[in-house]
Amino acid sequence: MKITAEQLYEKLVNDYQLIGQKGKISFTLKDITVEIETKDTVGNLIQEWLKAWMISQSIEFGRPSHSQDFPDFLLDADNPTTGLLEVKTFDYAKSANFDVANFMAYRRSVLAHPYRLDSNYLIIGYKMTGNNLEIAGVWLKKVWEITGPSEDWPLKCQVKQGEVVNIRPVKWYNAERTTFKPFNSALEFITAFDGNQRQWTRTQRDAITSTWLRNVIKGYKAATGNDLT
Repeated sequence: MKITAEQLYEKLVNDYQLIGQKGKISFTLKDITVEIETKDTVGNLIQEWLKAWMISQSIEFGRPSHSQDFPDFLLDADNPTTGLLEVKTFDYAKSANFDVANFMAYRRSVLAHPYRLDSNYLIIGYKMTGNNLEIAGVWLKKVWEITGPSEDWPLKCQVKQGEVVNIRPVKWYNAERTTFKPFNSALEFITAFDGNQRQWTRTQRDAITSTWLRNVIKGYKAATGNDLT
């Protein structure tokens, strides 16, 4: 069964009623079972669970040839430019602080494949006590709906010793209680991205930066037939 990301979200949240469901994390080797209380592996385990759930629901999907490649799932295996689904998880008791993408990798990726701006992000927030896990929230968002500015940068990023490392989310799920709101459009997002590379000393004067925004806008139109708005 081929479905869209929106249909998958509806099945997962409304039909399967995932929000509020509880589980446990453990590992068994021979006759010894260990309860896993650390959160290091939760994201990978939820992603593997989601894969198993999609198989159980007869949902068609593909995976990139390399496990670290973008995205996590291809909902339209016949068309690599649509149905791109990336899965992110975070501890709901804390602010969402996952890496949306590596800044430089995203810069190259969107320039080469502008249609990736249309990718969907399935985000799962969990609460964990001991090895007991509860699903606290599930969202389906575009990249520009989970990112925004920060006090120092047009686009919020993890910055280490002046080096821009990873794109980080703003608090999209409770925007009323945060100073920095999510962007309103894909165009606003890539304009802010361009602002970061023009502010960052490593990229502000290179040749790619000088034409990046214009080329992404032009490439998106060529790839999708639509204007980037």
